[in-house]
Amino acid sequence: MPEDTTPEHARGGTVGGNPAEAPRVEPLRLTPLLPRRQSPWLVVDVDGTPGGHRALVWALREAARREATVVAVSVIDGDDEDPLGGLGRTARRTVDAALERLEAQVLRAIAETGVVGRTRTTVLERPVFDALTSAARGADLVVVGAHGKTLLRPAVPRLPARRLARGA
Repeated sequence: MPEDTTPEHARGGTVGGNPAEAPRVEPLRLTPLLPRRQSPWLVVDVDGTPGGHRALVWALREAARREATVVAVSVIDGDDEDPLGGLGRTARRTVDAALERLEAQVLRAIAETGVVGRTRTTVLERPVFDALTSAARGADLVVVGAHGKTLLRPAVPRLPARRLARGA
């Protein structure tokens, strides 16, 4: 029978019979994998109607399927008399009441779907929500911040596939 030339420590033993002399195994540090694209966001206008509730329930289920985040939005109309009015000038009570109603509706939808941990809630004024929905319908939206600007354009639609005549 040929002699086994495998070192003792490779077979699970110790070198020289002394466990203190066994080679130490260091943990392998892996770099975290970065997703190729950011997780999707689903923006839902929750207005208190049955249709708004159905949209929120659908969005929660879709978020669980896609590993996305649902942003439940309550839209409030600003003061039309003040052209420079903003959320800071809107009565705080109005915003707090809208947020409270929104969170109650989100909790109801979470109880119905069982999807937990995928929601955020916010109150938006009408012009901000209109800009988002216009961008979703194909309008350009330029987002300008301290670190630069970004132009959001709709994806180029695919041309319909040509159908070949049968037998061609």
